[in-house]
Amino acid sequence: MDNKAPILLSIIIPVYNSMDCLERCVSSIQKQTYPNLEIIIVDDGSTDNTGALAEKLALPDKRIRVLHKENGGSSSARNMGLGIARGEYIGFVDADDYIEPMMYERLLLAALEANLLMVQTSRDEIDEEGNRLPDVCTPPEKGEIYDNHHIMRELLLHRGDCSFCTRLTHRSLFELYNYPEGELNEDFNLLIRMLSDVRETAVLPYQDYHVVYRMRSNSRTTDENYFPPVFKDIVVNSDRAVNIVSKEYPELNKEAFRFAMFQRLEYMLHIPIAMMERSNDFYREVKKSLRRNMFKALGNPYLTKKNKQYIFILGCAPKLARKIHRIKMKGKNKNE
Repeated sequence: MDNKAPILLSIIIPVYNSMDCLERCVSSIQKQTYPNLEIIIVDDGSTDNTGALAEKLALPDKRIRVLHKENGGSSSARNMGLGIARGEYIGFVDADDYIEPMMYERLLLAALEANLLMVQTSRDEIDEEGNRLPDVCTPPEKGEIYDNHHIMRELLLHRGDCSFCTRLTHRSLFELYNYPEGELNEDFNLLIRMLSDVRETAVLPYQDYHVVYRMRSNSRTTDENYFPPVFKDIVVNSDRAVNIVSKEYPELNKEAFRFAMFQRLEYMLHIPIAMMERSNDFYREVKKSLRRNMFKALGNPYLTKKNKQYIFILGCAPKLARKIHRIKMKGKNKNE
């Protein structure tokens, strides 16, 4: 790598009440074998001492900059970080997670070798005790360069990784696109809009990014009638994907239809039965969409037989389908 003019990388960490994991996250970035980094910690209105901890971590390392803001969600925190980032390439690390020492050196080398605006490493999933979980995304056997058509197709088939935490992205792309604020499933939203300006993406086989699943989460609650808003957002984003595909990747229309139907199934299988009422306009539209498209679904090669069965029964008798699904899941859990 050319040490005469090292490229600056900006790594943005949005944090909220992350006292128990922030130091591990920051330490893993500080230990990178590629040292020319600026580390931007954005405290998103934490109500504990996370902000103070961030300031403490910054004292011995001039590469760290700390911002504080009112709570507005991860997207607004990332956008604030992007607003002051000076790096040629931008990366993100969530406070719960941590990375391997060579991650950014490998990513930058891949970007420079092929003159790419976006490069991606692979990831693994770990629980709070450090136990390895099944891979969500299968790493390639070796480094590969894919065009945007391939990346979009993998996303639509639920095989691709939409996270910007596993990526280095050229700053020019963030001058065109910002994170959508007030929504979840935001990485998918941003990526499908950005892909048209990304000629190719390198995907590396190294599982250098470690996603840590923690029990403390805003999406987990003991209230059986709580419905995480992400399930509405994944349906909205699936319709965005369908629109983008119809204009820019029409050869992927069948994959996009499959994606939209699958996301609607996710919504219908998670919405509390108490919310499956006529007064719930969004629920009614999802149900109508399943019913309207059930015959089209039968001919789709990317929907499984089980998917098609659920589309039929959830479109015709959603409450009955949910009761049957709940019985099946209870039986499955007992057997495990």
